[in-house]
Amino acid sequence: MTQPILKMKKINKSFNDVVVLEDVDFELNKGEVHALMGGNGAGKSTLMKILTGVYSSDSGQILIDNQPVKIEKPQDAQKAGISMIFQEFSVIPTMSISENIFLNREELKRVGLINQKKLNDQTKELLGELNIQVDPNTKLEELSVGYWQMTEIAKALSQDAKILIMDEPTATLTKSETDVLFQLIKKLQNKGISIIYISHRMDEIYKVSDRITVLRDGKLVSTSLAENLPMKGLVSHIVGRDMGDSFKWTERENPFLDKKKPVFEVKDLHAGSKVNGLSFELYKGEILGVAGLMGSGRTEMSRAVFGIDKIDSGTVKVNGKAIKISKPQDSINAGIALVPEDRRVQGLVLEHNLRENIMLPILNKVAKYSVIKSKAVNDISETFIKKLNVKTDDIYKTMNLLSGGNQQKIVLSKWLANDPDILILDEPTNGVDIGAKSEIIEIIKELAAQGKSIIVISSELSELLAVVDRILIFKEGKVAENINRKDINQEEDLEHAIQNES
Repeated sequence: MTQPILKMKKINKSFNDVVVLEDVDFELNKGEVHALMGGNGAGKSTLMKILTGVYSSDSGQILIDNQPVKIEKPQDAQKAGISMIFQEFSVIPTMSISENIFLNREELKRVGLINQKKLNDQTKELLGELNIQVDPNTKLEELSVGYWQMTEIAKALSQDAKILIMDEPTATLTKSETDVLFQLIKKLQNKGISIIYISHRMDEIYKVSDRITVLRDGKLVSTSLAENLPMKGLVSHIVGRDMGDSFKWTERENPFLDKKKPVFEVKDLHAGSKVNGLSFELYKGEILGVAGLMGSGRTEMSRAVFGIDKIDSGTVKVNGKAIKISKPQDSINAGIALVPEDRRVQGLVLEHNLRENIMLPILNKVAKYSVIKSKAVNDISETFIKKLNVKTDDIYKTMNLLSGGNQQKIVLSKWLANDPDILILDEPTNGVDIGAKSEIIEIIKELAAQGKSIIVISSELSELLAVVDRILIFKEGKVAENINRKDINQEEDLEHAIQNES
């Protein structure tokens, strides 16, 4: 019988009298991939921060190889062989692979200089164990993010990690890079390394994990063998209710549709190196999906038509009228809104509260003689918090204290408060739990039913297929294929079309 390498017993943690973890048990076996699941705010991150020494538990016990250990700071976790690979990379792009792996741990020569040959030899050995063939002197900025992920893993292995925590490891990876990562995880398992795997992507959980533990509201809900827990049951455990057919697509009526009058037209658009002669139309009340491999120009299109990146040539029309876009305000004035790919960096000011974030795009509407009308801002904030079911104490709560799903709803709220006609949503469900994904999909449908025209860019194909009327497949900055949703029978058909266009 396999012995647990890690036991966390009766872990409790509260912040300001708010219970975040209550008597949580978690076990990890040697060579196991154990998925840790739960909605935003379920307690997953807090549990892992206790394991890695970022937080201290209020009570409970941690055992490594059946020996009690005290983990009061990150150095204690490292000594215990525990390493966490965060969703946000901790690498330095301008430095080489070897420099990133051994940063602050370099072996020095007698004269005090870094022993570069020893550094490179150690890096080659590590990369060789992972079957990665790349020059250790290569700077990370010259490589794809897949190699950044591999560098993070190599760094952890160089510190003799026997327990690896992977937090949303595929969030920025292409499908091919994800496949390579899964192969690498299998190699790590075979070496006896144990992995705690955190992700909101249901399909990959079943591809990679042996067991699944679910937390909800800071409590342990279940631990099961992955093969014994059907996806419907997993979803019910996470959200605490039956989700029914939340992600089932049904063809919807669009009473606003007029194929002769697109509300948004892009013609022969060129912008930088990623958008090369792009043309498409969007109609009133339509939900238009955009799919394609990473680097196909999806995000770059959104940034160009929103005035973030320079348009080199081409035409953008709104309601048949050509508009000049040189800055975001030009797009905002034309009734366009963009919910960006990275809400934390591009969509929100995390140090500010909900109210301040919501009012940013509408300052001209809620100010008189440069003085903000507080009641108007408060009313608007309260309205959208209620409308989008944002879970918060009040409108003055700081953004970085909200879960990912609620942060995403505030990004939506701040643009909806400006009442745009055209919404571009780039990865709108990225990094949010299954319950929030369902709610966001319903919000998109409701907006389209009100006559809003929406572009949804997503690498989450199941969610894309649940909501769109039509899908454009991008390749090398152009539209390679235009498909009606009703002509796609299953997710594999769309995946096949995307891969074929590569």
